[in-house]
Amino acid sequence: MNLLKKGLIRGVIPFSFLIIISLLWNQFQGTSAISNTFFFYGLIAFFLGLASVIYEIEQWGFLKQIMVHYLVMLVTVFPTLLMSGLYPLDSFRDAVNVFFLFNKVGVILFLTTYFIFTWRKRAYLKARHQ
Repeated sequence: MNLLKKGLIRGVIPFSFLIIISLLWNQFQGTSAISNTFFFYGLIAFFLGLASVIYEIEQWGFLKQIMVHYLVMLVTVFPTLLMSGLYPLDSFRDAVNVFFLFNKVGVILFLTTYFIFTWRKRAYLKARHQ
Protein backbone atom coordinates (compact mmCIF):
# COMPACT_ATOMS: atom_id res chain seq x y z
CA MET A 1 0.00 0.00 0.00
CA ASN A 2 2.91 2.32 0.73
CA LEU A 3 4.24 1.88 -2.83
CA LEU A 4 0.82 2.65 -4.28
CA LYS A 5 0.60 5.84 -2.22
CA LYS A 6 4.13 6.83 -3.27
CA GLY A 7 3.31 6.13 -6.92
CA LEU A 8 0.09 8.14 -6.76
CA ILE A 9 1.92 11.09 -5.26
CA ARG A 10 4.59 10.88 -7.96
CA GLY A 11 1.92 10.75 -10.63
CA VAL A 12 -0.62 13.25 -9.31
CA ILE A 13 1.85 16.10 -8.76
CA PRO A 14 3.00 16.48 -12.40
CA PHE A 15 -0.49 15.63 -13.66
CA SER A 16 -2.00 18.40 -11.53
CA PHE A 17 0.65 20.88 -12.66
CA LEU A 18 0.04 20.10 -16.33
CA ILE A 19 -3.75 20.17 -15.90
CA ILE A 20 -3.47 23.66 -14.40
CA ILE A 21 -1.32 24.74 -17.35
CA SER A 22 -3.84 23.17 -19.73
CA LEU A 23 -6.77 25.00 -18.12
CA LEU A 24 -4.91 28.30 -17.98
CA TRP A 25 -3.77 27.97 -21.57
CA ASN A 26 -7.31 27.25 -22.72
CA GLN A 27 -8.67 30.14 -20.65
CA PHE A 28 -6.19 32.79 -21.75
CA GLN A 29 -5.12 31.63 -25.20
CA GLY A 30 -8.31 29.89 -26.27
CA THR A 31 -6.49 27.25 -28.26
CA SER A 32 -7.76 23.86 -27.26
CA ALA A 33 -5.24 21.89 -29.37
CA ILE A 34 -2.29 23.04 -27.25
CA SER A 35 -4.39 22.76 -24.11
CA ASN A 36 -5.17 19.13 -25.01
CA THR A 37 -1.47 18.48 -25.55
CA PHE A 38 -0.73 19.59 -21.98
CA PHE A 39 -3.52 17.31 -20.75
CA PHE A 40 -2.09 14.26 -22.55
CA TYR A 41 1.44 15.08 -21.37
CA GLY A 42 0.02 15.25 -17.85
CA LEU A 43 -1.64 11.88 -18.29
CA ILE A 44 1.61 10.35 -19.51
CA ALA A 45 3.48 11.93 -16.56
CA PHE A 46 0.86 10.44 -14.23
CA PHE A 47 1.44 6.94 -15.64
CA LEU A 48 5.22 7.37 -15.45
CA GLY A 49 5.06 8.54 -11.85
CA LEU A 50 2.71 5.75 -10.85
CA ALA A 51 4.83 3.09 -12.53
CA SER A 52 8.12 4.40 -11.13
CA VAL A 53 7.59 2.43 -7.93
CA ILE A 54 8.03 -0.82 -9.86
CA TYR A 55 11.78 -0.34 -9.43
CA GLU A 56 11.35 -0.21 -5.65
CA ILE A 57 9.94 -3.74 -5.36
CA GLU A 58 13.00 -5.36 -3.85
CA GLN A 59 11.71 -8.93 -4.19
CA TRP A 60 11.80 -8.62 -7.99
CA GLY A 61 14.94 -8.91 -10.04
CA PHE A 62 15.97 -6.07 -12.33
CA LEU A 63 14.90 -7.94 -15.49
CA LYS A 64 11.42 -8.56 -14.06
CA GLN A 65 11.14 -4.90 -13.07
CA ILE A 66 12.09 -3.82 -16.59
CA MET A 67 9.61 -6.19 -18.23
CA VAL A 68 6.72 -5.23 -15.94
CA HIS A 69 7.49 -1.53 -16.41
CA TYR A 70 7.54 -1.95 -20.18
CA LEU A 71 4.20 -3.79 -20.15
CA VAL A 72 2.65 -1.11 -17.93
CA MET A 73 3.90 1.59 -20.30
CA LEU A 74 2.60 -0.40 -23.26
CA VAL A 75 -0.95 -0.53 -21.86
CA THR A 76 -1.00 3.03 -20.52
CA VAL A 77 1.36 5.40 -22.34
CA PHE A 78 1.16 3.87 -25.82
CA PRO A 79 -2.66 4.09 -26.06
CA THR A 80 -2.47 7.61 -24.62
CA LEU A 81 -0.08 8.57 -27.41
CA LEU A 82 -2.47 7.10 -29.97
CA MET A 83 -5.48 8.98 -28.53
CA SER A 84 -3.61 12.25 -28.05
CA GLY A 85 -3.82 13.37 -31.65
CA LEU A 86 -0.12 14.24 -31.60
CA TYR A 87 0.54 11.70 -34.35
CA PRO A 88 -1.45 11.19 -37.54
CA LEU A 89 -3.34 7.90 -37.49
CA ASP A 90 -4.71 7.53 -40.97
CA SER A 91 -3.71 3.90 -41.34
CA PHE A 92 -2.52 0.88 -39.41
CA ARG A 93 0.98 1.70 -40.63
CA ASP A 94 0.79 5.03 -38.76
CA ALA A 95 -0.02 3.21 -35.52
CA VAL A 96 2.90 0.83 -36.12
CA ASN A 97 5.19 3.83 -36.68
CA VAL A 98 4.05 5.32 -33.36
CA PHE A 99 4.72 1.92 -31.74
CA PHE A 100 8.29 1.89 -33.09
CA LEU A 101 8.82 5.50 -31.99
CA PHE A 102 7.45 4.61 -28.53
CA ASN A 103 9.96 1.76 -28.26
CA LYS A 104 12.88 3.76 -29.66
CA VAL A 105 12.33 6.60 -27.19
CA GLY A 106 11.85 4.06 -24.39
CA VAL A 107 15.16 2.35 -25.14
CA ILE A 108 17.00 5.67 -25.34
CA LEU A 109 15.53 6.87 -22.04
CA PHE A 110 16.19 3.52 -20.36
CA LEU A 111 19.82 3.35 -21.48
CA THR A 112 20.46 6.97 -20.54
CA THR A 113 18.96 6.47 -17.09
CA TYR A 114 20.74 3.14 -16.61
CA PHE A 115 24.17 4.59 -17.44
CA ILE A 116 23.64 7.69 -15.30
CA PHE A 117 22.69 5.59 -12.28
CA THR A 118 25.53 3.13 -12.93
CA TRP A 119 28.08 5.97 -13.07
CA ARG A 120 26.62 7.63 -9.98
CA LYS A 121 26.70 4.36 -8.05
CA ARG A 122 30.29 3.70 -9.14
CA ALA A 123 31.36 7.21 -8.08
CA TYR A 124 29.55 6.82 -4.75
CA LEU A 125 31.22 3.49 -4.03
CA LYS A 126 34.62 4.82 -5.08
CA ALA A 127 34.26 7.87 -2.79
CA ARG A 128 33.06 5.68 0.05
CA HIS A 129 36.10 3.39 -0.11
CA GLN A 130 38.64 6.24 -0.06
